[in-house]
Amino acid sequence: MATSTASRLHLVSRIAAGTLGSYAFTWGFIALVVGTMFAAGMPFHDAEALSYILGFVVLLVAFLWAFCSASLLRVWLVLAGGGALMAGAASLVQKALL
Repeated sequence: MATSTASRLHLVSRIAAGTLGSYAFTWGFIALVVGTMFAAGMPFHDAEALSYILGFVVLLVAFLWAFCSASLLRVWLVLAGGGALMAGAASLVQKALL
């Protein structure tokens, strides 16, 4: 019974990492790319459209990687941690623009 509970918890955590973690990672990626491209001189709406297109690919890869990776801890660290770092960096870029 204990292994059944542990495997269910592992499965729920893997699904949460795949959905929530990949969303957070993609959100940070899009925010960072929009800010960086706009700072580099690209028109805002062009930077926004390009980052959304790239973000779709990033979301798909992050979602699939969350289920393929052997280490669930690594998945959470990369997706949630990377998303938080990119969102923080995007905030700094946007503050520098204003």
